[in-house]
Amino acid sequence: MSAPDDMHQALVPTADPAWVIEQDGLDPLRDGSRQSRFAIGNGLLGVPGGRTVNRGTRDVRPPCTWVAGLFDTLRGDAAMPVLVAAPDWLRICVTWAGSASICHPHEVLEHRRTLDMRRGALLTESLLANVPGVSFRLRVLRLASQADRAIGLQLCRLVVEQGNVEATLEASFEGVECGLLVDAIEEDAGLWHTNTNARRLAIATATELRVDGALLPPVRRVPLGSVWSWRTRPGQEVCLDRMVAIFQGTTPDLAATARDRLGHARGLGWRAVLTRHEAAWAERCRLGDVVVEGDDAAQRALRFATYHLNGAANPDDERVSIAARGLTGADYHGHVFWDTEIFLLPFFTLTWPAAARAMLMYRFHTLDGARAKAARLGWRGALYAWESADTGAEATPAHAIGPDRKVVEILCGTQEQHISADVAYAVWHYWDATGDEAFLLDAGAEIMFETARFWASRAGMEADGRRHIRGVIGPDEYHEHIDDNAFTNIMARWNIVRAIDLAALLRARWPARWDDLADRIGLETTELEQWSDVAETIATGLDPATGLYEQFAGFFGLERIDLGGYAGRSVPMDVVLGRDRIAASQIIKQADVVALLALLPGEFADATGAANFDHYAPLCSHGSSLSRATHGIAAARLGRAQVALDCMMAASAIDLADDHAAIDGGIHMAALGGVWMVAVLGFAGVSARPDHLAIEPLLPVGWRSLAFAVQWRGRTVRLRIEAASQIVVATLQAGEPMTLVVAAERHLLSPADVLRVSFRAPSRLPQPALSE
Repeated sequence: MSAPDDMHQALVPTADPAWVIEQDGLDPLRDGSRQSRFAIGNGLLGVPGGRTVNRGTRDVRPPCTWVAGLFDTLRGDAAMPVLVAAPDWLRICVTWAGSASICHPHEVLEHRRTLDMRRGALLTESLLANVPGVSFRLRVLRLASQADRAIGLQLCRLVVEQGNVEATLEASFEGVECGLLVDAIEEDAGLWHTNTNARRLAIATATELRVDGALLPPVRRVPLGSVWSWRTRPGQEVCLDRMVAIFQGTTPDLAATARDRLGHARGLGWRAVLTRHEAAWAERCRLGDVVVEGDDAAQRALRFATYHLNGAANPDDERVSIAARGLTGADYHGHVFWDTEIFLLPFFTLTWPAAARAMLMYRFHTLDGARAKAARLGWRGALYAWESADTGAEATPAHAIGPDRKVVEILCGTQEQHISADVAYAVWHYWDATGDEAFLLDAGAEIMFETARFWASRAGMEADGRRHIRGVIGPDEYHEHIDDNAFTNIMARWNIVRAIDLAALLRARWPARWDDLADRIGLETTELEQWSDVAETIATGLDPATGLYEQFAGFFGLERIDLGGYAGRSVPMDVVLGRDRIAASQIIKQADVVALLALLPGEFADATGAANFDHYAPLCSHGSSLSRATHGIAAARLGRAQVALDCMMAASAIDLADDHAAIDGGIHMAALGGVWMVAVLGFAGVSARPDHLAIEPLLPVGWRSLAFAVQWRGRTVRLRIEAASQIVVATLQAGEPMTLVVAAERHLLSPADVLRVSFRAPSRLPQPALSE
């Protein structure tokens, strides 16, 4: 049993301001946006950081919990799998002298919300007074356990400041029927099922309340909760702890599983549950934290990014991945995009390989869906869904409401095909960085071969002797039905070449496994030879005279519009100009050729990287949350540290600045992954190769140092870049001796040594993002 002082200590946030995000005051108009910013999660559970107590009918949207993999299919003509909301398990309703406190702004005398990124928890503190002569201070902690992902914990400490009245507190659930069908609701557990499949949700709950340290029994039970009554006095302390165990799945005994897991957690006690979570979270911080000296804003941005990234992954479940908004909001219905492989996997591959592996296994388990999509459209191999849910079937809606409030047709599900090369890119770089042979042989190789097979069938030979990929959409989604998009074609060629390399590797090192896989998927030598021909003849759009890649065939002939004339706009450029004019212009929604520069810089010889960046950057309207980060990575690799820093901070501001209202649908996970990538892959210049780890630093002015850890082939390497002395300090914290390349010079790094190496700020291109 824990004493009240234990809870008081637990409810105090980390003192170091570099580890917390705070918001003072209660602003109902901004609360929907801030819920996403202050969300908690652990890869299985995600809970937006909404109001703490007494939610009622005046709320704009009901609170909820998001559970990874809990998809249902909407009925009707536009049948589509969506992540459905689970009930909110945090509801507390307090009644004083018969009057319920509903936390209107005028009733909240003080309010502070603190995201404790060191502990992985959200804490709130409020001074509430809704009845004359009665006021109380309420502190609340909530977390989704990183040590046991099924467990959620809520701690509440209420101190009466004035008032001798009869009080009632109800701890129950809200939204028990939001999106799910009820099978059974009892006082300590609930069981639901989805509308169109056999997937179930089970929640078990248990709550205790103590008044001045003495356990108070409830006066009555309610579904999924309890009600307590007592008489208050000034100085009185009321402590409540609530745990839940949440599971989703198809097994018939799911409710019993939830009760058993909750019973185990309750046996440990809330203090042990909290301690275990904090220890697991501290390990994630140890391996994923990025420390900047000399720039408090950049430090805040990086901590915020790694907080949400670490809270989004679940290495224990390879049937789910990270959606565009993680588990922080409803935008995009919980669907997985290319965001995951291109913007998130680098972070997980280099800081949490087990999580990266699970996300890539999700793509393996959805490979049949990708094969089916390719076949449906008339091609071979695997074309991954642009929006993917649980089965891998295409989940992109056919229509949507555009920024101008008009209905628009969505073609991404059929035309934005670079997704298959994006998945292959992540597979290859995971293999390079980890050397995970089991993954490569059991899953990765098949993904590489089937995506290459798709591109070989997709690129058609024409009379000019070149192979063309027609009728696609590139990352720049302002232009549809285009031919020979440079990003798509070059990534496709890269995918094919890597698959050919992999076939040779398997033949040489694992001939029996090669024979088995090749026989199972029908991959013969003649097909590999045909792939080589495709790679050699595919059109790229490169103009040898200028070194510029034409974004797609005919792009240079479109209207050139000066974006400088639209500075300060508050709406996207496709709304300003209209869809027809923007499609006929050179204005770009988001990085396209620049994205290629960030991912495959080796495709840009000598000064052509800078030439392409300088040509395309002024054309980009950054109408996507992905765009700034990609420009930042490319700029850092070109040696333009200030441009890269500006891009990094702009990407972070999407979720951290209060002038962006769009985050009420969830945190922009890819932008946060991009923030980390600009710092580690850009400013530090980290790249992982099969035989060494490389670093080529170039820090922004004002940064005194940059420090972080990376995982490479079973090793943990801690790196610190000191700007003034231009020294890299490297420590091998775990694993066998290895080669570290600093600014093109090779060094042996051993566990017993602290390696200090001088460097000179380099000329950065060509330099691969992870490896090529």
